[in-house]
Amino acid sequence: VLADPYPTYARLRLLGPVLYSPQWDVYVLPGYDEVRRVLQDWETFSSASGVGLNDRANAMSGRGILTTDPPLHDSRRRVLNAQLVPGEVARHHDFLVAEADRLVSAVLANGSFDAVADLAHPYSVQVVSDLCGLPEEGRQHLIERASAAFNTFGPDNELCRQSWDRVADLYDYATNFATPERLTPDRWGTEIYDAADGGTIEPAACPGLILAYAWAGMDTTVNAIASAVSLFADHPDQWDLLRSDRSLLASATNEVLRIQPPVQRFTRVTTRRVELAGETLPEGARVAVLFGSANRDERRFVDPDRFDVRRNPTDHLSFGRGVHRCVGANLAQEEIRAVLDQLADRVERFEVIDRVWRRNNALHGLERCLV
Repeated sequence: VLADPYPTYARLRLLGPVLYSPQWDVYVLPGYDEVRRVLQDWETFSSASGVGLNDRANAMSGRGILTTDPPLHDSRRRVLNAQLVPGEVARHHDFLVAEADRLVSAVLANGSFDAVADLAHPYSVQVVSDLCGLPEEGRQHLIERASAAFNTFGPDNELCRQSWDRVADLYDYATNFATPERLTPDRWGTEIYDAADGGTIEPAACPGLILAYAWAGMDTTVNAIASAVSLFADHPDQWDLLRSDRSLLASATNEVLRIQPPVQRFTRVTTRRVELAGETLPEGARVAVLFGSANRDERRFVDPDRFDVRRNPTDHLSFGRGVHRCVGANLAQEEIRAVLDQLADRVERFEVIDRVWRRNNALHGLERCLV
């Protein structure tokens, strides 16, 4: 199921809009309308009690912006918003394109490449680390630690349990390595600490906001870029469309994110008794919102399993909705578009030599995609 969740999602949608898992004591929402409603109502469906499926992960809530609600969430998010609004991201367009050009040229010189290890991974780490001003030391471990952190959002299974040590290393990096004296001046990282010095946020929030870049801002984009290569390998007609019409780059990016969302699921907790799709959820209920299922809901998207770069599904839920919509969405989309544009200049066809989907409790992405 972790390697290919979509057939299971289709069966869940047939069972009903609100399901209950007694094993994990969680209500499960596989449909688009229900997921969107929950995401847009933070007052009823709170993130402040954690967004995972085990007590240990949820007990760590409050460190960043993912597991806080307004007003605390707003003050922290405001710092990142100032850096990640479209106008600010656009200032770095030339840098994003130059890095994409450099990496694509390098990997194509070898004749074949791994879309994960050779392209998506180094591109995302280099871009985000440089923009944030992260120290060189420790960058090489960020992706594996980020993947482990997402594993801890799952139920208390083997994947979750074996990931905690690497999560501790990730927090140690944010606390003891990505510190003001080690960050490159006048980058996003130092701006976070400047905001604390100015009283905009509390100093204790700084490591968690650094992790918004060093954790959530990297691994998810790696998944999206590698998934794009994989999808275009399987759908050469769609690659032809994009190569012949670059105005489709934004639409194609949205379609990649819709059909292969990097993050598959988070949870919320109800703050009151609430009616949802004809069912009554008690106060304090944990609710799982399945982004990957909602994005393929037949009631919302025509022929949802079909990859179509002309669809332009701007209403996909891969970035969430409402106050908790992914703060790095604009940067992620710019990164994906930059890489696809450079590949489209140089590659006529992708042919998959080897492809392995990784097992992760919250993410869906490729472990390897050799083309």
